[in-house]
Amino acid sequence: MKLAVSVVIPAFNEGTTIVPVLDRIFDGVQLECEILVVVDFEQDTTVPVLRAYASHEPRLKTLISTYDRGPANAIRFGIDHATHPVVVVTMADGSDDPRQIDTLTRLVERGVVVAAASRYSAGGQQVGGSLFKMALSRTAGTSLGLLARVGTKDATNSFKAYSTKFVREVGIESRSGFEIGLELTAKARRMRLPVAEVPTIWLDRTAGKSNFQLRKWIPQYWRWYTYAFGPRLSGPQMRRRSRTQNVAHVEAHNVTNMRNLP
Repeated sequence: MKLAVSVVIPAFNEGTTIVPVLDRIFDGVQLECEILVVVDFEQDTTVPVLRAYASHEPRLKTLISTYDRGPANAIRFGIDHATHPVVVVTMADGSDDPRQIDTLTRLVERGVVVAAASRYSAGGQQVGGSLFKMALSRTAGTSLGLLARVGTKDATNSFKAYSTKFVREVGIESRSGFEIGLELTAKARRMRLPVAEVPTIWLDRTAGKSNFQLRKWIPQYWRWYTYAFGPRLSGPQMRRRSRTQNVAHVEAHNVTNMRNLP
């Protein structure tokens, strides 16, 4: 079977700033691929730009999420619509190096379930961005790598490749921010499945505005940080947990909708 990758990009009102990001991705990815850019609503300023781009690049697909809003749901929606055996999540702001998508994909093809682009391993670097946010993510990543042995020093970075089969087996419970990368790394650790990393150089965005809400999302990061230290889980145990959590999410969503009725 020919190796191919689905690249999922959550976007929020990026407008024309996404064009050079797409240019670099299509230039950098040599494997067979589909690029799935996911937005929350039809009126997002990224949509007309994407549709114009897709008129000359058939590998680009614009997805309007039918899940709740927010990056976690956009990523979840994109992965649910991926058609290839490996899925890579990368950002719409151009902070990630698209030339590494092939490398991360090949690591998954060789047998790991999560391949992380690591800012904090030897040869990695973070250029720009909040010093406080960097200190938090570096502390979390290096301590998880050392103490929980999760297989990477940068579990919080969103730029990762996953086995599509693995993700669909364990499910995604995150519903708010960008903690999916940490969630899936923690789940791989609990199942004692292999995780690998390659160093990366992360560059802060030069255009547009970041949608990262640190204070709001810290509790979810902490939840998955502590989860990584738990005992081994089997596949059936993980699936039962995921189903239970997803039912809870649906019930909470329905209650919220009922409260919002006029």
